[in-house]
Amino acid sequence: MNFDTIIIGGGMAGLSCALRCQEAGLKTAVIASGQSALHFSSGSVDVLAKAPDGTHITDPMAAIGEFSRLYPEHPYARLGKENVSHSIKWYQQKLSTIGVPLTSQSNGFNHYRLTPLGTMKSTWLSQPFVHQFPINLADNHVKKIVMMTIDGFRDFQPKLAQDNLKLIDPLSNTNITTATISLSAFNDIKRNHCELRSIDLSRILAKEENRQEFAHALQQHANPGDLVVIPAIFGNDKGLKFLKEIETRTQLSLCEVPTMPPSLLGIRLEESMKRAFIQQGGSLLNGDHVIQGEFSGINQCDPEHSHYKLERLFTKNHGDFPLQAKQFVLATGSFFSQGLKAGANSMMEPIFDLDIDQTTSRTDWYNPEFFSPQSHPFLSMGVKTTPQLQAIKSNHIVDNLYCAGAILSHYNPVFEGSGSGVAISSGFHAAQSIIKQLKPEFLSLNNDVAQEEVAL
Repeated sequence: MNFDTIIIGGGMAGLSCALRCQEAGLKTAVIASGQSALHFSSGSVDVLAKAPDGTHITDPMAAIGEFSRLYPEHPYARLGKENVSHSIKWYQQKLSTIGVPLTSQSNGFNHYRLTPLGTMKSTWLSQPFVHQFPINLADNHVKKIVMMTIDGFRDFQPKLAQDNLKLIDPLSNTNITTATISLSAFNDIKRNHCELRSIDLSRILAKEENRQEFAHALQQHANPGDLVVIPAIFGNDKGLKFLKEIETRTQLSLCEVPTMPPSLLGIRLEESMKRAFIQQGGSLLNGDHVIQGEFSGINQCDPEHSHYKLERLFTKNHGDFPLQAKQFVLATGSFFSQGLKAGANSMMEPIFDLDIDQTTSRTDWYNPEFFSPQSHPFLSMGVKTTPQLQAIKSNHIVDNLYCAGAILSHYNPVFEGSGSGVAISSGFHAAQSIIKQLKPEFLSLNNDVAQEEVAL
């Protein structure tokens, strides 16, 4: 099978790249081995909460503008502020058109979202029913928070969240209460309702009579003007529609919080992107993974300046039938998604054996204290790339293989709160680079050439 572009990885970076390639009319395939890290995510888009030195960030884009000077090897420094901003805006518009509006603060600052443990986490874009607390919590105008859960639901504990919220000084005068709802639908299921996960509850609440009962129960414990916090238990497909329906019926302000995995807020993003990609003619090879690739050499007469070219891929499901493309993108994630693997003394990229940025001694991979305030070094390790994010293999550039997302080195998505932002912007950059080579007229028509050439 032949494509213009093959993207390895079906997470945030891979799907962002795929959707952009599809917009340009490129024949695109995504190879996704299974659930991506989005199933474990908040469903918000974190751009930058902390600088690599630990400084808390209020205005992400302003901070990224300094990265080329302060952290020149960071993916944001390589991409540049203008390209990062452009890609995030594109993603926001794209998600809105496919049914998941994402909003930020009007001043461009981060905001806080509420976590299921009752803590506040800084983020930049959130879904419609994620309440955006101001980054300066002293400006919070919510007078009462009612934390609701379903009887027997183990993945959200409102009492624990309540206790943690009361420890936050700016919220000390906020009235915080908890309540539990029981649904009569539990009488009709064979399983013990205490075994139900968020996906199971979403199926129950897909029935209108159960949603009506849920809405009536909310009104027994809250009043208009209260912020009613509920676990994310509404479906990833019609979930936003159902939440709007309940909010209209009750006149309450609802706030979804992601539960313990699986997170329906994260799944909502992934499935919306996958559905849009398929509807636009993309080929999604789900449940498959790449075993190996075949490379050819370019300019072999001058070994010091020779490059590689990836010719084709072999996957588990396609056996001896190769997949061919003009351009490729590797977006397989980090250790969690097995995009990177660690051995006794070294790390490796398991598909193509790309060069890795890593320390020479294993003892330098981590801090002696597990809960150290400083991040563990291994989280910043990843594949070596050119400034244009092309892969490097045996010290040679692979001209037609770009890298995107958590597989990149020189940044720590967990410590920095930058995972989604780097995934989107690097995936978008890979798509722009490919489009510029295969369909440059698309960029000219869409006024994007200048955007992509800034700082590169």
